[in-house]
Amino acid sequence: MRRAGYAIFDDPNTGKTSYVRRLTGDFYPRFHAYFEQDNDNRQLISLHLDQKKPSYSGSSAHSGEYEGGVVGQEVRRIQGLIKNQLDNQAQSQRSEDDKKGFWQKFFH
Repeated sequence: MRRAGYAIFDDPNTGKTSYVRRLTGDFYPRFHAYFEQDNDNRQLISLHLDQKKPSYSGSSAHSGEYEGGVVGQEVRRIQGLIKNQLDNQAQSQRSEDDKKGFWQKFFH
């Protein structure tokens, strides 16, 4: 997430760790991402756009967008960064395999 421009955010109210990326120099608007696990134990990213801080003290409600143009663009940007990272890792692994001798390729 850091490579995508996100900073760690430890929520003092809930104790949960999430990630935020500001769109301007102000605290809002910002993208807000949580890691979750599905029923198959796969890691998922839950993403939304916080438009403003909660309306009143003690409230966790905010003006957030969970889908739409801006959120969709950010999802595609993050997916592209992840794909690029995975492609780089695969290429690096292939390069290491190419450096191995004939017998090393069979016996690791």
